[in-house]
Amino acid sequence: MFPEVLAALLDRVPDLGPEAVDGWRAAALPGRLYPVLVPGAGRVHGRLLTGLGAADWRILDAYEDDLYDLVRLPLAGGGHAWTYVSPGDGGESEADWSADEFGTRHLDAYVRACADWRTGYETSLADGDGPH
Repeated sequence: MFPEVLAALLDRVPDLGPEAVDGWRAAALPGRLYPVLVPGAGRVHGRLLTGLGAADWRILDAYEDDLYDLVRLPLAGGGHAWTYVSPGDGGESEADWSADEFGTRHLDAYVRACADWRTGYETSLADGDGPH
């Protein structure tokens, strides 16, 4: 959703545009700043990233870790896209996540945390420890 997060994680902002998925919602996660997609009534709006290379996917998969499952979903505008969704463990909140609130209150600190994560990720690769 936020180009600043992508820049911190990938060192670039891939092409992105608005898109939506029907039958899902962005749920808040208790004690976390970021959301998870869960099945739900209505439509969730987000950003479709295109032009991702293998290195980008490795970084995103390592970052998302096992908190999410990567699945292919039909897009409201036609076509399909790979997206990270809840693995269905029930840890999500009944409350919807607010992108506006996140952007206003938490984005700057979150971007710094993403940059720190990327530094640790690159260090682990250089040390031969693999992604963490």
